[in-house]
Amino acid sequence: MLSYRHSYHAGNHADVLKHLVLVQLLRYLGQKDKGFQIVDTHAGAGLYALDSEHASKLEEHQGGISRLWDRKDLPPAVAEYVAEVRALNGGGALQSYPGSPWLAHRALREQDRLRLFELHSTDYRTLASYFSHQGGKQTIVYADDGFAHLKALLPPPTRRGLVLIDPSYELKEDYGRVLGVLRESLERFATGTYAVWYPMLPKLEATVLPERLVKIGAANWLHVTLSVRKAATDGGMHGSGMFVINPPWTLAQTLKAEMPWLRDALAENDGASFTLDHASV
Repeated sequence: MLSYRHSYHAGNHADVLKHLVLVQLLRYLGQKDKGFQIVDTHAGAGLYALDSEHASKLEEHQGGISRLWDRKDLPPAVAEYVAEVRALNGGGALQSYPGSPWLAHRALREQDRLRLFELHSTDYRTLASYFSHQGGKQTIVYADDGFAHLKALLPPPTRRGLVLIDPSYELKEDYGRVLGVLRESLERFATGTYAVWYPMLPKLEATVLPERLVKIGAANWLHVTLSVRKAATDGGMHGSGMFVINPPWTLAQTLKAEMPWLRDALAENDGASFTLDHASV
């Protein structure tokens, strides 16, 4: 039974990294007139109230988006990401945080499509309710397993697309399923962009996942991590990573310039760090 709820963690340092990268990917896709398809395999509830019972319990946003909210020195890509969060809040105080579906939907044009999967029944209902007013075929929400049904959506008709894969890793099997679905997807849609988020945890599966992602054999990839503190000994998440296959050619340069600033802005102790690696042909 699935018990993970992202509402407890909305806006934390991992969301900052994930959504900073996502906004850059979405903006790059929108530079061409030809339509694209976005698939979010683990969509969550879509958006989150930071004063809700769940978010207030841990207040993880205090170590993430809240640290950036009043900064006047945001570098360009960080500023673009924060501007998206401000748009959700109507330019006022920070009260709500957007999930990946909200950010993706904001990027859609008439010719683009969004496909969202969510298995948790409560989060599915929230997500489906939010998008129910859209109608038509542009955005479709499925109460289903994104791992199992991604294959059927690839390749998209326009041969342009982004797949976001960010399970909770609540189940140990998720690590292997990420690798399996990537291999299968690349066989069907080798030119697509795939963005995989993962937690940095003192677990073997989490530690070896980046190396296993590299060994999939994609010619073009980028791997960025952000740790906000020294590695935890209590099993907690001290950082996270994003592994992007077929990234925009501009992304490595953007992150190289801005990750030092972001590391310092979100650091909780002197163990904060980031890494950035990429390969291309």
